[in-house]
Parts: sequence; structure tokens; C-alpha cells
Amino acid sequence: MYSETTSAESRARGVAIVQMLVCAALWSVAGIFIKSIPWNPLAIAGGRSLIAAGVAFAFMRWQRMRFRVSRSAVTSGAILSLTFLSFVAANKLTTSANAIVLQYSAPVYILVVSALMYHQRFRRADYIVVAVTLAGIALCFADKINSGGTLGNVIGLASGLFFGGMFMASGRMDGDSRMTGIVLGHLFTAVIGLPFLFILPNEITGAAIVNLMILGVFQLGVPYVLFGLAAGRCPPLAACLLGIVEPILNPVWVFIFDGEAPGPWALIGGLIVIAAVSVWTISNSRTANRQQP
Repeated sequence: MYSETTSAESRARGVAIVQMLVCAALWSVAGIFIKSIPWNPLAIAGGRSLIAAGVAFAFMRWQRMRFRVSRSAVTSGAILSLTFLSFVAANKLTTSANAIVLQYSAPVYILVVSALMYHQRFRRADYIVVAVTLAGIALCFADKINSGGTLGNVIGLASGLFFGGMFMASGRMDGDSRMTGIVLGHLFTAVIGLPFLFILPNEITGAAIVNLMILGVFQLGVPYVLFGLAAGRCPPLAACLLGIVEPILNPVWVFIFDGEAPGPWALIGGLIVIAAVSVWTISNSRTANRQQP
């Protein structure tokens, strides 16, 4: 019985890791399609979130999950919406490289908040892998990071806080509440962002609508369903570190679709991040197996 339970839990953790990696890979295509839509960023954020809300809600109905509005679901939804909006605003007010590097300061916030608020203890290896992955991400964008706009950089730091909060809030809820929070987060973003489609001049074309549908379904809708499933098995720090695949893949898509080859620092930084997260994930898995009762 012990062996069967351990094996089942190990498989569940493995599935959650794969779900989180696929989620991050789908997140990473955002820049390609966002650049092709000639709209205000907030209008894009609102439009794609409205579509993503439909995807998440359809999944809940298919799985016969309850749409349960609670304080924790509303809080989680608000944090998710702030994550979307602050990241879009940071992209508008500073460079894209600054915005994505600052957002992935999230693991630091998770360590600090978890230790101070929840008295969670971390291993020395956790602190080391966070420092190494942040350094790797910085190397990935070493030739693109600059001072940017002060307000944009401040909002970028805030987006990192909200991004970390998203992982922490989602990891502390049951499946129905977690998915409800995801739907609410998309709806909150749609309510805030969609008015900008009509308030400001935006060219509505067939190509823009198609690209928005791709963003809503494949870059936001499906990934957040996978995130909702993975968050139940992945601790917040683990899920966030696995999500770092997103900025690593960004230069890959740019190279494939725009022909812009990543520089040597980007390649070195990507290898550092992948190696650090891989070793840390394997180590955590072995430690968890040894600690099974």
C-alpha cells in the first residue's frame, strides 16, 4: 500500500510539472501575437481575457466543477487581474526586457512573504536556485535591459509581486475555488480593459480578431486551465520557477518568426536557468519521495 501511494503521488507530481511547463511554453508566445494587433495594450488584455474566461468556464462545466464565488476566489481573481494589467502597463511604460525581468522577481517575493506571513522554512538550496535563476534571466536580456521609464520599472516590480501572489493564492485553494478565481481574474481584466477598445482609436480587422482569438484560447485560456490543475500539486515556489521557461522561450520564438538570433549572453543565461531549475526539481522530487510516511 505504501509503495502504491508513493508511486501515485510521484506520478501526480510529474504530471503537475509537465502541466506547468506546457503552461509556461504557451504563455511565452504572447509577444508574437500582441505585436501583430494594432490596439491599445489594455484593449488587448481585456479582449484576450474575455475569451480566456470562456475557455476556463467551459472547462469547469466539462469537468462538472462548481463555480463557487468566495472571498478566497475573489481575492485570487483580483491578484490575477492585477498581474495581467500591471504587466501590460509595464510593457507600455518601460522596455519589454525590463518588464519581463522585473516580473520574474516573483520567486523572491514568494520566499519573503512565505517566510514572514506563513512562517514557512526553506532550504538553502531554494535560496540558491532563486538567485541563480534570476541571474540567468538577467543574462538572457543583458543586451536589452536599460534604465527604461522609472514609473514603468516600478510597475514592473509590482507585477512581480502580483505574479508571486498569484502562485501563492492559487496554491492555497481547492480545485473549484482555484478555477473560479481564474475565471474571475479574466473577467475583472475584461471589464477594465475592453472599454479602451472603444474609448481609444483601434483598428478592428479580421487579422486582429484572429490573433486575439489565438491569444485568448491558446496563450491565456488553455495555459491557465493547466496552471489551475498544476497549482494543486506544485508548491508556489516550484510552480513559479517552472514558469521561468516563459522568458527563456521568448527569444526562441523571436528567432523562429522574426529571424532575430539570440546573443551569446542569452544562450548562456538560458542554459543556466534550465540547468538550475532542472537540478532543483529533481532534487525536490527525490527529497519528497524520501519523506513519504
